[in-house]
Amino acid sequence: MTLLSHLDRFPFVGILRGVTPGEVVAIGRAILAEGFSVIEVPMNSPDALDSIRRLSDALGNDCIIGAGTVMSPDAVAQVAAAGGRLIVMPHSDPAVVRAAKASGLFCLPGVATPTEGFAAMANGADGLKLFPAEQIGPVVVKAWRAVFPREIRLLPVGGVTPANIADYLAAGASGFGLGSALYSPGIDAALAGQRARAFADAWRALGR
Repeated sequence: MTLLSHLDRFPFVGILRGVTPGEVVAIGRAILAEGFSVIEVPMNSPDALDSIRRLSDALGNDCIIGAGTVMSPDAVAQVAAAGGRLIVMPHSDPAVVRAAKASGLFCLPGVATPTEGFAAMANGADGLKLFPAEQIGPVVVKAWRAVFPREIRLLPVGGVTPANIADYLAAGASGFGLGSALYSPGIDAALAGQRARAFADAWRALGR
């Protein structure tokens, strides 16, 4: 399955910032059980490449595993070597986007303006991470959706909770990246699963 087909089925990217290799597979399995099938480990997490490798080995047949906070083409190569299939960025450096696509990886660059968004599309982005979503609220998403092609996925990241996904979706968001509302360092797999379930319940309550 492609990134977009995974997001069509369940439009959330699980962000496991700060996770450690020893716990990552249990946490990944817990959120997979609630529907999450796109998971990223930010590169500024402890031993991130080891976590990506472990997730890819354990869950790669069911999930798209990748890295977040990817800042350079060299990091793209490291993620690919670890078995990652997705590059997520806080910015839209064209060299990083192009490196991801040249390596056959999916890429969701971070953008905060339409200019950045259209440039990222021109460089091959598979979707757009609207970051930080706290400053790109539903009103802004609605304005973006009026000018971006319908097929382009707009995924707010930052400050997303089960209580506000309905407003973003009504404005034209295609999905979400979930950080601390889903996982924060130190919580166990059971709590991560409970948080994942809250998002899944909110999604299903919308009749999606």
